[in-house]
Amino acid sequence: QVQFVESGGGLVQAGESLRLSCVDSGSTFSIDAMGWYRQAPGKQRELVATISSGGNTNYADSVKGRFTISRDNAKNIVHLQMNNLKPEDTAVYYCNVRKKATIFDTRARDYWGQGTQVTVSS
Repeated sequence: QVQFVESGGGLVQAGESLRLSCVDSGSTFSIDAMGWYRQAPGKQRELVATISSGGNTNYADSVKGRFTISRDNAKNIVHLQMNNLKPEDTAVYYCNVRKKATIFDTRARDYWGQGTQVTVSS
Protein backbone atom coordinates (compact mmCIF):
# COMPACT_ATOMS: atom_id res chain seq x y z
CA GLN A 1 0.00 0.00 0.00
CA VAL A 2 1.34 3.39 -1.01
CA GLN A 3 1.17 6.12 1.58
CA PHE A 4 2.55 9.63 1.60
CA VAL A 5 2.62 12.25 4.31
CA GLU A 6 3.10 15.79 3.05
CA SER A 7 3.70 18.76 5.32
CA GLY A 8 4.90 22.34 5.32
CA GLY A 9 2.35 24.20 3.26
CA GLY A 10 0.71 27.38 4.42
CA LEU A 11 0.08 31.07 3.92
CA VAL A 12 3.04 33.44 3.71
CA GLN A 13 3.83 36.89 2.38
CA ALA A 14 5.91 37.52 -0.69
CA GLY A 15 9.61 37.20 0.01
CA GLU A 16 9.16 34.70 2.82
CA SER A 17 10.12 31.01 2.88
CA LEU A 18 8.49 27.62 3.32
CA ARG A 19 9.85 24.09 3.49
CA LEU A 20 7.76 21.23 2.15
CA SER A 21 8.41 17.64 3.19
CA CYS A 22 7.06 14.36 1.90
CA VAL A 23 7.56 10.97 3.51
CA ASP A 24 6.91 7.86 1.43
CA SER A 25 6.04 5.23 3.99
CA GLY A 26 4.47 2.82 1.54
CA SER A 27 5.77 -0.32 -0.04
CA THR A 28 9.03 0.39 -1.84
CA PHE A 29 11.42 -1.88 -3.71
CA SER A 30 13.40 0.85 -5.49
CA ILE A 31 12.97 4.57 -6.16
CA ASP A 32 14.05 6.16 -9.43
CA ALA A 33 13.22 9.75 -8.59
CA MET A 34 11.30 11.97 -6.18
CA GLY A 35 9.92 15.38 -6.87
CA TRP A 36 7.38 18.13 -6.50
CA TYR A 37 4.76 19.34 -8.93
CA ARG A 38 2.21 22.11 -8.51
CA GLN A 39 -1.17 23.05 -9.85
CA ALA A 40 -2.64 26.53 -9.69
CA PRO A 41 -6.37 27.16 -10.16
CA GLY A 42 -7.32 26.87 -13.81
CA LYS A 43 -3.89 25.63 -14.84
CA GLN A 44 -2.34 22.27 -15.60
CA ARG A 45 -0.09 20.51 -13.15
CA GLU A 46 3.54 21.46 -13.76
CA LEU A 47 6.92 20.23 -12.67
CA VAL A 48 8.63 22.22 -9.94
CA ALA A 49 11.69 20.11 -9.15
CA THR A 50 12.89 16.52 -9.24
CA ILE A 51 15.85 14.65 -7.79
CA SER A 52 17.12 11.28 -8.93
CA SER A 53 18.39 8.47 -6.75
CA GLY A 54 21.89 9.62 -7.64
CA GLY A 55 21.19 13.18 -6.56
CA ASN A 56 20.79 14.80 -9.98
CA THR A 57 18.32 17.68 -9.79
CA ASN A 58 16.03 19.36 -12.29
CA TYR A 59 14.14 22.61 -11.74
CA ALA A 60 11.50 24.61 -13.54
CA ASP A 61 12.99 27.83 -14.88
CA SER A 62 10.56 29.85 -12.77
CA VAL A 63 11.98 28.52 -9.50
CA LYS A 64 15.70 28.23 -10.28
CA GLY A 65 17.78 30.05 -7.72
CA ARG A 66 14.90 30.21 -5.24
CA PHE A 67 13.91 26.59 -4.59
CA THR A 68 16.12 23.69 -3.51
CA ILE A 69 15.12 20.04 -3.58
CA SER A 70 16.81 17.42 -1.40
CA ARG A 71 16.16 13.86 -0.32
CA ASP A 72 17.01 11.35 2.36
CA ASN A 73 17.35 8.05 0.53
CA ALA A 74 17.45 5.98 3.68
CA LYS A 75 14.14 7.38 4.94
CA ASN A 76 12.42 7.96 1.59
CA ILE A 77 11.88 11.64 2.36
CA VAL A 78 12.00 14.51 -0.12
CA HIS A 79 12.13 18.18 0.86
CA LEU A 80 11.53 21.38 -1.07
CA GLN A 81 13.02 24.53 0.42
CA MET A 82 11.24 27.51 -1.10
CA ASN A 83 12.81 30.94 -0.60
CA ASN A 84 11.81 34.36 -1.83
CA LEU A 85 8.29 33.16 -2.55
CA LYS A 86 6.20 35.08 -5.04
CA PRO A 87 2.40 35.32 -5.45
CA GLU A 88 2.72 33.31 -8.68
CA ASP A 89 4.02 30.38 -6.61
CA THR A 90 0.55 30.00 -5.13
CA ALA A 91 -0.69 26.48 -5.91
CA VAL A 92 -1.35 23.04 -4.53
CA TYR A 93 1.99 21.26 -4.35
CA TYR A 94 2.08 17.51 -4.95
CA CYS A 95 4.77 15.08 -3.95
CA ASN A 96 5.71 12.58 -6.69
CA VAL A 97 7.65 9.35 -6.38
CA ARG A 98 8.61 7.25 -9.38
CA LYS A 99 9.34 3.78 -8.09
CA LYS A 100 8.86 0.05 -8.16
CA ALA A 101 6.67 -0.69 -5.16
CA THR A 102 7.51 -4.39 -5.06
CA ILE A 103 10.08 -6.76 -6.50
CA PHE A 104 7.39 -8.01 -8.87
CA ASP A 105 6.97 -4.64 -10.61
CA THR A 106 8.50 -4.77 -14.08
CA ARG A 107 8.74 -1.00 -14.44
CA ALA A 108 8.64 2.08 -12.24
CA ARG A 109 5.35 3.90 -11.81
CA ASP A 110 4.40 7.38 -10.65
CA TYR A 111 2.79 7.74 -7.23
CA TRP A 112 1.29 10.98 -5.94
CA GLY A 113 0.68 12.58 -2.56
CA GLN A 114 -2.61 14.24 -1.68
CA GLY A 115 -1.24 17.76 -2.11
CA THR A 116 -0.51 20.64 0.22
CA GLN A 117 -1.66 24.23 -0.32
CA VAL A 118 0.89 27.02 -0.62
CA THR A 119 -0.51 30.56 -0.73
CA VAL A 120 1.70 33.61 -1.17
CA SER A 121 0.17 37.02 -0.59
CA SER A 122 1.54 40.19 -2.13
